[in-house]
Amino acid sequence: MIPELSDDITAIEDFLQQALPDEPSIAPHLLEAMRYVVGGGGKRLRPALVVATATSLGEHREIALAPAAAVEFLHSYSLVHDDLPAMDDDAIRRGRPTCHLAFDEATAILVGDALQALAFELVASAPQLDEVSRLQMTALLADAAGWRNMVAGQALDIKETGKQDLDIGTLDGLHAAKTGALFRTSVQFGCIAAGHADDDSFVSLSRFGDVIGLAYQITDDILDVVGTTDSLGKPAGSDTRQKKTTYPALIGLDESRQAAYQLYEESMDTLSRLELDNSPLASLLEKIIDRSH
Repeated sequence: MIPELSDDITAIEDFLQQALPDEPSIAPHLLEAMRYVVGGGGKRLRPALVVATATSLGEHREIALAPAAAVEFLHSYSLVHDDLPAMDDDAIRRGRPTCHLAFDEATAILVGDALQALAFELVASAPQLDEVSRLQMTALLADAAGWRNMVAGQALDIKETGKQDLDIGTLDGLHAAKTGALFRTSVQFGCIAAGHADDDSFVSLSRFGDVIGLAYQITDDILDVVGTTDSLGKPAGSDTRQKKTTYPALIGLDESRQAAYQLYEESMDTLSRLELDNSPLASLLEKIIDRSH
């Protein structure tokens, strides 16, 4: 890994552990399950986007760590709930048993609830951010998490699973909501942390977040076909077994690779226009692209 990105991930991991509750609780098993979920590894891509955007725009890493952790907690909550028997019913996440199997289904539901609330608490109380920035981030996080985006995307995903008539426009919309929204919010958090909430770079980088979010999802669909359970940290081929409509299933494997590549090209063009070609954000984009090869 690129040294600067490695340092970012280390700082994020340390902050995540500090942000998790460790005080006495009436439900210690809940805290244990929260730590199990968050401590299970993962690429930490979304919080890395927060930090890399902020540092690319000239801000110190430390300013971005609280919003970065909030994004990761929200993402972790969504994974716990996605894995539940009532949803995707997955047994493996990040290379080990999913939360509802390691603990129980009720605990997994409550872990998701607790992590989502903790995400908002972190953003709303971040001492490094001013009041306006905290309010902006809280509103953006609510929009990404709620009925327009992540929850809507998951609802549509469940509704359309097993059907064969999903068109490419609907599939794009599904993943723009379920996956892309939190990518966009991660980049927006970095802009706000760096004091760029009201300029042209915010608009351009918001679009950048949308584009790499969709590219990431297409790549994820490709890897579900060509990857292994060990390399993915989750069951390979699960989309096919669950009869989900994916990009390879809808447009073919080669066409999916081409679509992802074109989106990555658009992302790189955006960074070039903003003169961020040699920034931490550009380095992170290269790492994301490498995932598809």
